[in-house]
Amino acid sequence: MGDPISLTFGVLSTALIKSESSVRLSLAPLILIVLLSCRKTLKKLGGGLYMSEDRYERGWEKLKEVDGEAGERVIESLKDIAPDLGRYTIEFPFGDVYSRPGLDLKSREIATMAALTALGNAQPQLKVHIHGALNVGCTREEVIEVIIQMAVYAGFPAALNGMFAAKEVFKERDEKGLN
Repeated sequence: MGDPISLTFGVLSTALIKSESSVRLSLAPLILIVLLSCRKTLKKLGGGLYMSEDRYERGWEKLKEVDGEAGERVIESLKDIAPDLGRYTIEFPFGDVYSRPGLDLKSREIATMAALTALGNAQPQLKVHIHGALNVGCTREEVIEVIIQMAVYAGFPAALNGMFAAKEVFKERDEKGLN
């Protein structure tokens, strides 16, 4: 399996070779446009990986908007061990999902807090998203109510773990003078 540009070139080259000469001439400009377009929208990464620059940039901006420095620290901490995981975390959740229309950031963070609370074993991520929820307009009361709601569906142990995570986040924010 090759990179996207090589694969595109291979498919189009095969089509050219198997086509009659009049078809070849008409396909040549299309092939050139496709290849140039790929060069403009794809950025080569180490190990032969490619990513869409706008998807990554959109995700990076959304991550900073929601999680601020905490999100940036998570991505930075992955650089020496799993940079691809950091890139995936920026591109998919933040570049694709968080950037979709239909829900505002506050609603997305409420859903994320609920899911992470229900998992019961994702306290570090829950703390990041409690910060994120507060950063995008949730109140502490709303955070507490989301976690209490999860007691009904995820059980008391998960809700208790979630509440202790919220307590730590609130304390940290109080010490920094944040809401």
